[in-house]
Amino acid sequence: LAQDSRATFPRTPQTAMDQVIVVGGGLAGYSAAHTVLENGGRVLLIDKMPFSGGNSVKATSGINGAGTSSQRAKGIQDSPEIFEQDSLRGGATRPDLVKVLTHESGPAIEWLKGFDLDLSLLARLGGHSQPRTHRGGEKFPGMTITYALIEKLEEVEESSDRAKILQKTSVTKLIAGPDGSVAGVEYKTEDGKEGKAYGPVILATGGFGADFTPNSILQTHRPDLAHLPTTNGEHCTGDGIKMAVGMGGDTVDLQWVQVHPTGLVHPDEPDAKIKFLAAEALRGVGGMLLDKNGKRFANELGRRDYVTGRMWKSEGPFRLVLNSKSSNEITWHCKHYMGRGLMKFYKTGADLAKELGVDPSALKQTFEEYNDVAKKMEEAPAEGAGEYEAYPSGKTHDKWGKKFFHNLPMDINDSFHVAIVTPVIHYTMGGVAITDDATVKKGEGVIPGLYAAGEVAGGIHGENRLGGSSLLDCVVYGRVAGRSATRYLLQQNIKAVQKGGLVAKL
Repeated sequence: LAQDSRATFPRTPQTAMDQVIVVGGGLAGYSAAHTVLENGGRVLLIDKMPFSGGNSVKATSGINGAGTSSQRAKGIQDSPEIFEQDSLRGGATRPDLVKVLTHESGPAIEWLKGFDLDLSLLARLGGHSQPRTHRGGEKFPGMTITYALIEKLEEVEESSDRAKILQKTSVTKLIAGPDGSVAGVEYKTEDGKEGKAYGPVILATGGFGADFTPNSILQTHRPDLAHLPTTNGEHCTGDGIKMAVGMGGDTVDLQWVQVHPTGLVHPDEPDAKIKFLAAEALRGVGGMLLDKNGKRFANELGRRDYVTGRMWKSEGPFRLVLNSKSSNEITWHCKHYMGRGLMKFYKTGADLAKELGVDPSALKQTFEEYNDVAKKMEEAPAEGAGEYEAYPSGKTHDKWGKKFFHNLPMDINDSFHVAIVTPVIHYTMGGVAITDDATVKKGEGVIPGLYAAGEVAGGIHGENRLGGSSLLDCVVYGRVAGRSATRYLLQQNIKAVQKGGLVAKL
């Protein structure tokens, strides 16, 4: 019953299909592709870039998971329900989508470990009530996770006909079936060759955070942010959203664009439009944010939109400061940033004060006030104590609302790794509207045969995404989309068999 994927006759609900088509080569796309294989399907993955990876390989803090074996090994009491509440408190507004994200997070981590990945280290990022952001001991977690899945799919491609990867190939159009479903794609290679492929389609094309053209989604919905630099690769131009809309698909939350507070400023290129990101894990292990006068101005573990807002109300340049203990806990990151010229090492706090242009006594006072609050919080009960509201919950003695402190003390005589940071466009929470099984929505219904996963899909994070939930979104909804598309493939093939009169007579 299988037909060649290059056939010009479009597969309809009455015609057998033999593959799922994944558009996009980041973590969401490869998670979906592997899930299709695990569920017995064949997969064609199409990526417009020369190399797969997308923005996923740039993710530097880690991937969230609740109730994982890594947490249990460290005695961390976490659950999907706690993670769910943290996400809703952090900005999410769709309980159905959040429940899938959080309750599938633990299984997602264990699934990734099946690719021989080390996810044993944990950090508590902003907005999380428990340490649940997983990473390994070396390199950036997004890079190691995504490359592991890429390499495994390449092995399948080399050893069988169950997987095919097309790179330097752009999908130009979704093919519509006669019943309003999606039946495949039209594509064009870099050298101008055109083709068609048939089967249900999973969009995993990323967001729109690097499209600054006049009529872009960003310019249309958030022109006030267009002047900011971005951490997104040049491929993030909203392709999948535009294709889905062309099929009548709904969008949601396009106005919600996350501005991350810690884009790294290169001293030689301060005005560069594309910037490297300082991982939120740097603050998770104890990094302190200072203004131009060497003073704190925010809760370093607050929501990203909150920290960014505080930066806009304060005086820069702003610096992210890690003492020796914090630096040692996340040493690979520090070495990498220093190698790129994005971070500097200072032998003492006095050296740092000189760079800031402030008296060492001012910096010493900042450190001592911080240590004093941290000591009080260490002695406080679990719900906290003090006169100030804490984030994400409880009370604190810190006027900025910080409740959790790590790698103390901050000592003027210590050594420091320091980077200049600035707000950057980082993530687009809005995108294609989906159901909790990743099917693209259209009015009161859906578009059969069309799915979305990763940053292309909107509504999962609401107005603000918590750190560590981007890679998680890619894996969880990549797997959900893979399962849904494979199930749809099977259903369509059963219909084709029944229509062809091939059902056994009992």
